[in-house]
Order: sequence, then structure tokens, then C-alpha cells
Amino acid sequence: MTTQLDALKQLSLVVADTGDLEAIQRYRPQDATTNPSLLLKAFDMPGYQALIDEELAAVKAETGDRQAQVEHAVDRLAVAKGSEIAKVIPGRISTEVAAKLSFDTQVSIRKAHELIALYEQRGVSKDRVLIKLAATWEGIRAAERLEQEGIHCNLTLLFSDAQAQACFDAGVFLVSPFVGRVTDWYKQATGQDFTPDTDPGVQFVRGVCQRVNQGGYDTVVMGASFRTTGQVLALAGCPRLTISPALLEELANTQGDVIPKVLMERSGGPRPVPLTEPAFRWGHNQDAMANDKLAEGIRRFAEDQERLEERIANRLATL
Repeated sequence: MTTQLDALKQLSLVVADTGDLEAIQRYRPQDATTNPSLLLKAFDMPGYQALIDEELAAVKAETGDRQAQVEHAVDRLAVAKGSEIAKVIPGRISTEVAAKLSFDTQVSIRKAHELIALYEQRGVSKDRVLIKLAATWEGIRAAERLEQEGIHCNLTLLFSDAQAQACFDAGVFLVSPFVGRVTDWYKQATGQDFTPDTDPGVQFVRGVCQRVNQGGYDTVVMGASFRTTGQVLALAGCPRLTISPALLEELANTQGDVIPKVLMERSGGPRPVPLTEPAFRWGHNQDAMANDKLAEGIRRFAEDQERLEERIANRLATL
């Protein structure tokens, strides 16, 4: 009998929600990711110390003030780690634009160009990279411009129908609606527990898939932020699922079939009128959960970035 992980791979493209090369090699995902949270973990892993020292030494040799060096070091480390991951996966590596830029379209575009240039210097072409941006109005506008330039984007921290629709309107390559964080909010708000099929996060992602099907959009939906394998399996058939190593291991160690729960069949119906900025902001504003979780997610990503910058500054001082 096959494992649930192998069975799931027949229905959805599996992405590793980790930058750990060992885990990536073990579970053989199509795509993977890197972000400040994962880079922070790398600072405590013996296998990455030589890479960190090499990149920081190169940064320290550059001119500029210390803060500029630190910010450039974050980019270099993300790309260095992403380039290593790209060697062992067949697909794409998602690389994050700093959360503190989530409300600045032009600076986000410039940062994306810098990341792509760093990847190309390492021999990784832009078609192997997804630029990850928060799904704010400004982030979506940056993604729209980048997509027009042939730079594909992953819009993350997606919690509302308004965010999803605006991403579809902009021609974004991929969106990452969050499952676990949606469910966390509803559990706290209602005190209820949910089955996988009644789970609010699962239902939200299924709804995003339905919107794609009905409008015939090319945007890829990738369910993210899973808390349990039950949530993962309840979205079997969603085009992509990004899954943590712990849940990948659980799926790999469990025998059994996986039943499709999401059918990606385009109905080709008429598309809604593209959202204006006021309509987007109003629609998102009317969803209390989405408002809370987007703001919280940006803050948490920014906090991880700040901790990473602090670790880098301290390390630079010792070189």
C-alpha cells in the first residue's frame, strides 16, 4: 500500500514549507521556500556556518553604512540558501521581500529586482524564482508590475476574498491562502473545534479554488499554514500545498489512499469586474478575521526580519 504522501502527490503538487536541505532531500517536494524565519534557524545549524561566514565576509568588504550592509546581508543569505535549495528541487524557490516594505509598491519592485539579480549572479534564472510579497493592495500592485516583466510572484498572507480577487485581477502567478491561521482565529473567537471538512481555513481555501475555476484565471492556488494532516488531506486536489517537515513526515509514515477533495474544473463563467482600490479596501475591511490576521502576519514577519538583522549585525562585528 502506498503512503498518504505519495498518494497526495498524485493529486496536488507538494511544496516543502522549509529551507532545511535534509528535509527537502528526504521528501522530494517540487518547490521550496526561504524566509527570515528559516534563515534565523540556519544561524543555529552547524551545516550553514561556513555559508553564513562567506556571505557576511563579502558584505563586510562592501562600502556603505552598517544598516545598509545588514540589509544587503539578509538578501545575500536568502539567495545563497535559495540557490542551494534550487540545486535539489525541480521547481521554484520562493524568496521573500521584507515585510516592512508591504505598503510601498515601488520599493518592493526594486527589492524584487535586486533579489533576481543576486540569483542570476549565482546561475539561478528568474524562471526558477517566485518573489514572495504580502497580499496588501501595494504588494499586489508590485506583483502586477513584476508579472508583466516576466518575474513571477507568490502573494502570501492571503485571508480574504478581496485579496484573492485582486490577485486574480492582477495576473499573479501564485497565491498562498492560509489555512491554520484562519482556523486559529475562529477557534479563539468561537471556542469551537472543527472537523477537517467544517474547518474555516479549509473552507476558505476551497472557496479560493472555486473562484479560480469560475473565472478561468491562471493563478495557481497553494494552500499554506497547515496545523494538521487532516487539514492537508481535506484540500487534496488543490493545485499546490506547502507543508511543514513534521506533517510531511506524518504523511510519509501513514499508509492509505487519499480522496480528492478539491476538483479544479474550470467553468469558464464571466469574470467579475476588477476591484478598484476602494472596493478592495472595503471588502477586506468587512472581514474581521482577515484584517486581524494580515496585520498580525506582517508584524510577525517583520519581527523575524528584525531578529535576523540583529544576529547578522552581531556576527558582522566579530568578522
